[in-house]
Amino acid sequence: MSGPVDTISPVVPARRALPHYLVAATLARGADAGAAVGVVLLATLPEVGAARPALLGGSLATCLTAPHLLGPVLARWLDRARDGRGRLAVGFATYATAVAAAALLLGRVPVGVPAAVLIVAGTCGPLMTGGLSGRLAGLLDPDERVQRRGQGWDAVTYGVGGSAGPAVVAGLAALAGPRISLVGLGAASLLAAVLVRTLPAGAPSVGVPARVPGRQVPARAVPAGRGALRALLGPGPLRRVTGVTTLSALVGGTVPVLAVTLAADLGRQAVSGALLAAAYGGGNLAAALLVTAFPLTGEPERLAVRWAAISAVGLALCATVPGFPVALAAFALAGAATAPLFVATLAARSAYAPEAVRAQVFVSTAALRGAAGSLGIGLAGALAPLGPRLLLVAGAALPLAAALAATVFARRASTAATIRSP
Repeated sequence: MSGPVDTISPVVPARRALPHYLVAATLARGADAGAAVGVVLLATLPEVGAARPALLGGSLATCLTAPHLLGPVLARWLDRARDGRGRLAVGFATYATAVAAAALLLGRVPVGVPAAVLIVAGTCGPLMTGGLSGRLAGLLDPDERVQRRGQGWDAVTYGVGGSAGPAVVAGLAALAGPRISLVGLGAASLLAAVLVRTLPAGAPSVGVPARVPGRQVPARAVPAGRGALRALLGPGPLRRVTGVTTLSALVGGTVPVLAVTLAADLGRQAVSGALLAAAYGGGNLAAALLVTAFPLTGEPERLAVRWAAISAVGLALCATVPGFPVALAAFALAGAATAPLFVATLAARSAYAPEAVRAQVFVSTAALRGAAGSLGIGLAGALAPLGPRLLLVAGAALPLAAALAATVFARRASTAATIRSP
């Protein structure tokens, strides 16, 4: 994207880059979070004629979430660009067009058509999460405190977007209907695309040749997708952090379902489960603001492992609550631990991702987290008869065990490196 787009979207000065980034990120992540809610509401419209609206809505929501696993394919396309702003903007605009089109088509054409369009939108989803986060470090000074504060602000965009997106969808759906609410999300994503094009290009990537106007970076300049897999799965801190955070995301995906079942276990109605889930999200947002004001310090791997363990303990405590008021506080505390964990994950990606596959690492980890969260929702529903308290304890044990294993392997690697050094 060049020429006319650059004319209408001039690059902002570096001092204003972070505010523009934060607005774009909040709009994009709000659209991504709200779209799944919107399509579920859309399936309930009488003119759609669904025999089982809940089943149709869930299937359409899956069309949005499942394609996140294709994120690494787009990530390599992003890595091949010397300046990925244009390609991110294309992804955002594609998401906007696809979501709006699916909203207008459902109930008027065979259901397979809007479902296919939503799959296209879902494929672009990781670009709105990990793909955009991958640009943040290049917009900030290299000072560690500045970088961590910026990563804290990035976590805030997820918290605000994750809360505001579904809320805006619900409000617009009540006023004008689900179709208009999804078209509104498309407009937000389109505005985010324009804002992304105004960001500075960022610092040049190490080892990547300068772009010659009119020429593409040769395919051999960027390793194939297996380069990102080697970075993520090969021995080293990035593999340990990826394993811990993926399991944490899987357990985090169970929270909405377990909150509802725990509310019933405490003798409350289902709406009280929504309040527990909201407390979890509110704790996340409050902690994100806190780590922005007081940035985390220390080695990224240790931070990620530490906060994964703390988050696991917080969820285990939710299983012990004697009543609903205590449950609200416990869920808020458990949610608060997820914000510094996410910031530590961003710091680890920035510190450990090889420069040539940076976008692939960011987008691949975002895809893994999204897929793990979706799997967590499904597992929580399937295992619900076991009871919420047992599932909370069992779920907390997974990231806790992963954190302990990561600590052991990190110490072994450190010892081995010390022995090898002269």
